[in-house]
Amino acid sequence: MEGRRFLRFFSLSLCIGLVLLFTWFHLPYAPPYVSDLLDCTTNSAWCSSKNRIQSKPPIPTRRLKDHSSDTPHHPLDPLTIQELNFVRTILNSHALFNSTSAYALHSVELQEPDKSLVLGWKHGDPLFPRKASIVARVDSKSLVLTVDLTTSEVTVHETGSHYGYPTMTLEELTAATFSPLKNADFNRTIVERGVDLADLRCLPLSTGWYGGADENRRLIKVQCYSTKDTVNFYMRPIEGLTVLVDLDTKQVVEISDKGRSIPIPKAANTDYRYSAQRSNQVKKPIKPISIEQPDGPSFTVENDHLVKWANWEFHLKPDARAGVIVSRAKVWDPDTGELRDVMYKGFTSELFVPYMDPTDAWYFKTYMDAGEYGFGLQAMPLEPLNDCPRNAYYMDAVFAAADGKPYVRSNMVCIFESYTGDIGWRHTECPITGMEVREVRPKVTLVVRMAASVANYDYIIDWEFQTDGLIRVKVGLSGILMVKGTSYENMNQVSSSQENLYGTLLSENVIGVIHDHYVTFHLDMDVDGSDNSFMKVNLQRQSNSPTESPRKSYLKATKTVAKTEKDAQIKLKLYDPSEFHMINPSKKTRVGNPVGYKLVPGGTAASLLDLDDPPQRRGAFTNNQIWVTPYNRSEQWAGGLFVDQSTGEDTLAVWSNRDRPIENKDIVVWYTLGFHHIPCQEDFPIMPTVSSSFDIKPVNFFESNPILRTPPNVATDLPVCTAAASA
Repeated sequence: MEGRRFLRFFSLSLCIGLVLLFTWFHLPYAPPYVSDLLDCTTNSAWCSSKNRIQSKPPIPTRRLKDHSSDTPHHPLDPLTIQELNFVRTILNSHALFNSTSAYALHSVELQEPDKSLVLGWKHGDPLFPRKASIVARVDSKSLVLTVDLTTSEVTVHETGSHYGYPTMTLEELTAATFSPLKNADFNRTIVERGVDLADLRCLPLSTGWYGGADENRRLIKVQCYSTKDTVNFYMRPIEGLTVLVDLDTKQVVEISDKGRSIPIPKAANTDYRYSAQRSNQVKKPIKPISIEQPDGPSFTVENDHLVKWANWEFHLKPDARAGVIVSRAKVWDPDTGELRDVMYKGFTSELFVPYMDPTDAWYFKTYMDAGEYGFGLQAMPLEPLNDCPRNAYYMDAVFAAADGKPYVRSNMVCIFESYTGDIGWRHTECPITGMEVREVRPKVTLVVRMAASVANYDYIIDWEFQTDGLIRVKVGLSGILMVKGTSYENMNQVSSSQENLYGTLLSENVIGVIHDHYVTFHLDMDVDGSDNSFMKVNLQRQSNSPTESPRKSYLKATKTVAKTEKDAQIKLKLYDPSEFHMINPSKKTRVGNPVGYKLVPGGTAASLLDLDDPPQRRGAFTNNQIWVTPYNRSEQWAGGLFVDQSTGEDTLAVWSNRDRPIENKDIVVWYTLGFHHIPCQEDFPIMPTVSSSFDIKPVNFFESNPILRTPPNVATDLPVCTAAASA
């Protein structure tokens, strides 16, 4: 009985009208529509006893909510529309802002209360005074301010002497793309390239940092494409044409045109939309799949941000820079019946995407998507049935525009239960024992998802919670390659194997340039409390003498607790394996092991760039896969607070090299998920999703298997599904 109450969701009803006969590796794959999915009815006994017939599947729609009356209920709840409007009113009356029109708000977020206050807060307690943290540009100067919403007091903070600029606003990025069109030389060049100005689409590209005379100017580069005969303009670059724009004045600084001899690739076969595929090419490789939940989902979202599911509870909110933030994650202990702390705060801290082409139009393409563009600002509304399954819950974001006015990014995050046929645990006894034992438990998980479209690339971020206490963080890469135009149409035209294309010839006149993706996560672990230690458990080969054992060797686990930050700077090594534990040395299990969680690496590609290469200096947080720092509320962004055109003076690597004590302290673990991407023809014209993940897994946290008491599925729990007559 206890197990059924604990994991009610395992009666998740599955309607899968599927026999997987074959798989087509074919672009024109038809997406599911509501009419494709099954009209599921249950067997008569199940229906008559529980009255749960669902005669027609619900039509999934984007969740449209009026946020005008939102009220915060938790200390970590994001700023509401009313609060953002009040912040704007306060700033407009402040001397810094009312004396000039030359200002923009680059970030307006909740200034979270001190961690100690949040840890002591309980539901029902009054909220702490609400404050807004603001990054602004006023008269070409970057400022960090705090606005107290209770007292209306505005505090201006010192930002130090670090070089760099705030996250660019959507308004100025848009304005920058139109700046070249005001320049006669640029327009003349476009026409000479044979492109109609009406077909022109341009992208604002961060410049990175390389020193030089323009070091004290806020700059951006603009490159353009042709949309003639295709929506996929990324595949039709006007190669070699780069416009340098002053981001403050919106004036063209310089035009570089070094690709006049390179043709614009043709539009043929570049359109990826389903509506654009020829009908004789469209295949449906699988029959529709739908997961039905006649009782509804097993999770709840209380007061818009507190998620409760199975044995998990956590706070969830969208964020303009990080995308999503998971806070106060706690897991229920089946032995004590208590919720136990696991993680105070986890989020995407930075992304680093360097392209491997040193030529004039490409060398600067070394993007930091969170700090330069805003990972959450680039998140698009999720598509029901395709981004998220039918019974997903959608969460909106409320952000501030450059003038401070709030706006809603609808359906930015979705939450859903997932069952893919995986097994939670199992054992079938071998017949030779004479015991007939067959015990199997299904695995159902809870997924929190967002997807950001940062220009051409799409990133899918999943936080997946499992009932055994594990948290899996997965990154999916999809979208469209950033490609380079070339005069080559076939590899037989390349004169020598030594000639460097900097990538792969994907189609006629199109090269997919080699590049890396690094996604760095901030994981403020609070395993059964804030004071934790980082322990490296290294596997080492031990040798035996012939007199000791017939075995010549075995493996021994050697445990070492990191004393300071440099002890916890980890480069992963395949032939020197270790586990990486975050333990609470003051909490022990019944048999005396310190309770803990371990970080299980995945996506282990490491940067191979020279450490003194300017992009790598800025992206030095990728020099190691794992870092551990003492908690410091000012150290959240691995690339620094001001990333655009930064020089690498304020990064995770700089903080960690201070070598502060981390033993039995409030610590933050940082992990970088890495991908090397050598493009291939299957990535054209749009990429199938490639994913990798890492796990945060209990290690001696529970006294035994926490899902031991989970009940198996039985036939009476699940509906019998039949296809609708109209299908």
